[in-house]
Amino acid sequence: MTATAPERPRDRHVSQFTALTAAVRTTGLLERRYGYYWLRLAGAGAAFLATFGVILLVGDSWWQLAVAAGMGILMTQIAFLGHDAAHRQIFASGKWNDWTALILANLFVGLSHGWWQSKHSRHHANPNKRGADPDIDLPVVSFTPEQADARRHPVTDWFVRRQGWAFFPLLLLEGLDLHVTSTRRVLSRDRLKRRGLEVTLLAVRLLGFPAFLFLVLSPGVAAAFLGVQLAVFGLYMGASFAPNHKGMPIVPKDLRLDFLRRQTLMSRNITGGRWVDVVMGGLNFQVEHHLFPNMPRPNLRAVAPMVRKFCAEHSVTYTETSLWTSYVIVVRHLNEVGLGVRDTFTCPLVAQYR
Repeated sequence: MTATAPERPRDRHVSQFTALTAAVRTTGLLERRYGYYWLRLAGAGAAFLATFGVILLVGDSWWQLAVAAGMGILMTQIAFLGHDAAHRQIFASGKWNDWTALILANLFVGLSHGWWQSKHSRHHANPNKRGADPDIDLPVVSFTPEQADARRHPVTDWFVRRQGWAFFPLLLLEGLDLHVTSTRRVLSRDRLKRRGLEVTLLAVRLLGFPAFLFLVLSPGVAAAFLGVQLAVFGLYMGASFAPNHKGMPIVPKDLRLDFLRRQTLMSRNITGGRWVDVVMGGLNFQVEHHLFPNMPRPNLRAVAPMVRKFCAEHSVTYTETSLWTSYVIVVRHLNEVGLGVRDTFTCPLVAQYR
């Protein structure tokens, strides 16, 4: 008689997620929402074109700064749609999703789809893991004590110790940084699919739009328009993505977790009504999005109670808080890191998965 090997925690946890996936699939929430997305895509295109009409209508006036702020918000909302397409939430066809994401990112927003997809895929594979998640490896802000120690210098130490307070003001430069970083990647020698097309679309957006502004507006108003639009875009993007993982556990590079816990323990949901869904582009349901990245955005709210209940039944931490509280957590965490606080993620799972 052959003895049965004891079930390992990883095997048991994998079977748990398989059961959750099967239960979610029976609800139909993984099915495409074509009506919702066609309406959003048409609305985004119409709003983008209407922006040019409003600019011409307002003319050479400082009221253009209000138009610029509105365009910054619109660009973020279009970026959310590109995010959905990149995750194959919109169409059943991978090719349709890929081309939609490419057009929205490069031509409308002015960001390289290939650069963003590579970066974001690595984040989804290992959220908040040292040495694997690019979202916690930024050139200015330190997310781990090791990063803070490496940046300590008599000139920079004052900033490092107060980096939490500077985080949101720095987001005003995030829009410019996103454009520069993605353009640099497209023009580099790194491998990139459809490089020629990406370069062409980016050139139309990043050179054509400023040229249009300087053609119809005075230089001062045109420059101010670009500055405000980039500042609002960067702040809105950063304020939407930051609450999801910043201030959550950061795990060692050699820690191996099953998919359910890897995606849940390092993610945070934002509570609130449907207005939060709209403002954050569905990113407020970060736990559900990481567990089911190809689930259409409007279905995330419906699946959340099922995931929350499943996590409670299997003793998996499920984190959710208000938007304002999440910002407080982010600022406090970054300040603690800057001050040298060692906040190692300790959990029985560490010993089980080494």
